[in-house]
Amino acid sequence: MSERVMPGRTDGLLTVRNADALWVELTANSAVPTTSGALTRSPAQARLGYVLLGSHVVATVLTSAGQWSVPETEVRRAAAELNAVRMDRHDLVRIGPFRGAPRQERNVETPLRWRQRITRELQELGGSERAARPDVGRPCHLAGVDWRQILVEQTRDGSQRTWWLPRAVVRLLDAAEHAETQWLHAARTRQASAPVTEPPSPTRQAPVTDGPQTTNSKSPTTALRPYNAELKGQLYSVLSKKPSTSRRVAEWACAVCHTAPATVLDHCHEHGYVRAPLCQSCNTQERPDHLYDNDIRVANRYRRLFDTDTENWLRHWHRCPGCRARTTLPLPHLAAWTAHIACQSLRPTHRAPGGRKPCGVLRASWTGSQQAPRSCLLTIAVDFCPSGEHRVLAQVPYREAAERFHLWLTETAPAVAAAAGPDRLDDLPAQPRPVIADTSGEGLALF
Repeated sequence: MSERVMPGRTDGLLTVRNADALWVELTANSAVPTTSGALTRSPAQARLGYVLLGSHVVATVLTSAGQWSVPETEVRRAAAELNAVRMDRHDLVRIGPFRGAPRQERNVETPLRWRQRITRELQELGGSERAARPDVGRPCHLAGVDWRQILVEQTRDGSQRTWWLPRAVVRLLDAAEHAETQWLHAARTRQASAPVTEPPSPTRQAPVTDGPQTTNSKSPTTALRPYNAELKGQLYSVLSKKPSTSRRVAEWACAVCHTAPATVLDHCHEHGYVRAPLCQSCNTQERPDHLYDNDIRVANRYRRLFDTDTENWLRHWHRCPGCRARTTLPLPHLAAWTAHIACQSLRPTHRAPGGRKPCGVLRASWTGSQQAPRSCLLTIAVDFCPSGEHRVLAQVPYREAAERFHLWLTETAPAVAAAAGPDRLDDLPAQPRPVIADTSGEGLALF
């Protein structure tokens, strides 16, 4: 079948207005909602020399007719990449608001800064309901994605609002921000190394400053390199104070999903050791869902951590020498594992279409500390169960929970278990490090 001829196309280029229409047409059936004005409305600026469509950087060109245009093939390629994204609307990641100013605001090189844009707009408008109104002149998309359609607002204690987006969209926007940073860096590098020449005539086909110098469809982005334990055994308290660390982190791919760019340096909060660089999505997924300092809700996401992607996460957690030597997990994760795996058979069920289903919401809490295992006790309970709210399923001493985990680890991930144990490590300090408290759930930004 022959390709339909697009109006306004010249030598493979489309005006940005016609490209807008093509973008909407190509992504009409995408799982991720898109919007019109992806190339013409803020925050897109064709005069910058590029626009973002999904995680794809598309070069813009000023034609001899004085119109800003883009390569049609690049628009189609960006649409195909977006259409391939699978989104689970129930797998959510919290994007704000957090106490204090987001630390990523320091990254002034990236105009997108999608988290700050969403936070600022929602705070100005007073919530997601008003944000859903298409106010003229206000940003209505991010990289062509209509985030308002999929934003979820939750309220805790009747007052505190939190905002959430599907994990697939968070990864998509993180990748877009990373691609934009690499694009700008490459453009500035070319500009600095280019010889000084006469400025191009306004009637000639040339982009503006900081934009690409050709219409080549390949974006000058730098490939991410895999993490190969370069930071093994190092302390987060030391690395986080070095100004070059955040730049190094951005060069790696996420050490868990291996696809998204790393944005944070994950570390063990009990021992202080660096684990690996992670993307924002994986770092959020790994973080315990604290209700209080010693109380966590065992949500559905633990099914990914302990069922579907178990070996990857176990290997990641055991990048901490302290956890690897003890052949266990940090206390919040051990409590979640005890509830989700060791006590699963004790959870009440109720009748439902298609069979019986687990009832209520699992909750794990503890008294004492893992630094004093004899006094540490884990309590597994079920909230919102018709047979009795806050019903206690089991109370498991810390040492028993650790022993159960060790046996399960040997069966589930034998390679990870084989590398664990105090006889396999010689890089631990003589005195154990104190627990580093971080149970607020607010430390999601980089450093």
